Amino acid sequence: QVQLVESGGGLVQAGGSLRLSCAASGRTASSYYIGWFRQAPGKEREFVAAISWSGSSTYYADSVKGRSTISEHNAGNTVYLQMNSLKPEDTAVYYCATGSRNPVVVSRSYDYWGQGTQVTVSS
Repeated sequence: QVQLVESGGGLVQAGGSLRLSCAASGRTASSYYIGWFRQAPGKEREFVAAISWSGSSTYYADSVKGRSTISEHNAGNTVYLQMNSLKPEDTAVYYCATGSRNPVVVSRSYDYWGQGTQVTVSS
C-alpha cells in the first residue's frame, strides 16, 4: 500500500504561482512514477505531469509545458509541482498518483491516488 497526501492548493489570481506537494509513504518502491492529474467540474481527469522516482525522466502535458516544473525529493518521498503563470483554465482538483505501467499519461497506469487539493485561479 502507498499513501499519498497532497497539499499546497488554494486561490490565486491569474498570472500567479503555486507549488503543490505530494507526500508519499508506504511501499513506494513498488512504483516507478509519480504523476499529477487534474479534474475540473464536468470534465474528465487529465494528465498534468509525471516524474520517475529517480528523477531522471519527466513528462508534461502540452497545456502546462513551459509553465510548470515537477521535481522530487526522494529522501523525503515528496514530489512537487511548481506551477507559474496560472490561468483560469488551470482551475481543478489536482491529484497525485503512483504507478509502474506505461503510458504514464493515462490514469489507468496508476495504482494509488491521493485525495486531491483544490486549485482555483481567478481572472
